Amino acid sequence: MSNPFSGQPIERARRALAAQMRSAGLDEAELDARILLGAALDLDLTGLVAQAARTLTAAEASRLAGYAQRRIAGEPVARILGTREFWGLPFRLSEATLVPRPDTETVVERALELFRERPTSDRPRIADIGTGSGAILLALLHEIPDAFGVGTDLSLNALGTAKRNAAALGLAGRAAFVACSYASALSGPFDLIVSNPPYIPSAEIPKLSTEVREHDPHLALDGGNDGYDAYRALIPQAAARLAPGGALIVEAGQGQASNIEALMTTAGLSADRPPRADLAGIPRAVSARKMPP
Repeated sequence: MSNPFSGQPIERARRALAAQMRSAGLDEAELDARILLGAALDLDLTGLVAQAARTLTAAEASRLAGYAQRRIAGEPVARILGTREFWGLPFRLSEATLVPRPDTETVVERALELFRERPTSDRPRIADIGTGSGAILLALLHEIPDAFGVGTDLSLNALGTAKRNAAALGLAGRAAFVACSYASALSGPFDLIVSNPPYIPSAEIPKLSTEVREHDPHLALDGGNDGYDAYRALIPQAAARLAPGGALIVEAGQGQASNIEALMTTAGLSADRPPRADLAGIPRAVSARKMPP
């Protein structure tokens, strides 16, 4: 099959790629086309505009056709490129990590809100349970310069990815990573504990979009029969490891916030404010404090 991008000027190739993806029913065809074209040519938006009339080389056309085929098959742009921005920072991905999503930034926002209201030590300690790419932990370390953080994960592959991201962001000296189930290998006390645990009910996973179902690790998605297995495990562990005045913040799926708050209360934590909603208005970041004795 001939390559539709061979011999095409950059701007015409961009339009052709966007048209292909629109025909495939992709929602953000124009944006995806620009990002993938820029990656294939190693050009930013300014470069794409400045070189709009330049003809693609054979290698560029081949690379772009490969990207287009993968995207039309349902692979997310972030998976194709191996990177995703989160909290304004670049994160490398692997097959063992979720693609960080804007919804999860609400966990960072709530954690910073609670920490800045009541800092509990001169050298804050943060734990990220199920750290994946390290996105939440490293975003917090970026914002709290004196803090030290520990990320846990069952996957050694994910921990390796998180370590590489910490090094790339200049945060390796303030971050450690531990292979364990939830917080089982940690001793505490911690001033902040954060987590984006698996919360999709097992029976719902086959109904997820192709981008998620076929490309995100099921270990990071599957929350058990009712979606709460991870919360039932990690909330009591986190409560035992929080410093007095410290806070636990977790991401919740749609409709889960009130049940998670109940689990936090049962573990002796105090939920003193409503969950923080994401841009769609879904209560997303659920938090509670460990009150001083």
